[in-house]
Amino acid sequence: MAKTLTGIVTSDVADKTITVTVTSRETHPIYGKQYSVNRKYAAHDEKNAAKIGDKVTIIESRPISKRKKFTLLEIVEKSRGSIEINDEVEV
Repeated sequence: MAKTLTGIVTSDVADKTITVTVTSRETHPIYGKQYSVNRKYAAHDEKNAAKIGDKVTIIESRPISKRKKFTLLEIVEKSRGSIEINDEVEV
């Protein structure tokens, strides 16, 4: 069974490649405290469909390059866009 992960696209600059950040909660083996862990995966996006901020599902596949071992399965939720704050203030 191939591993599937869900995360947020943090980069789509490269051609046919996206960087997906997957956040998970883990428990410390000795102390029992929970903490969050962020991991980045390079995934193959054949149609360049995913953009920054999209929530996507990636699936494990054959090695495509040195770092790419995942392929884009589906875009779960499209990004609603980003808000730019203007620092220029007229006095």
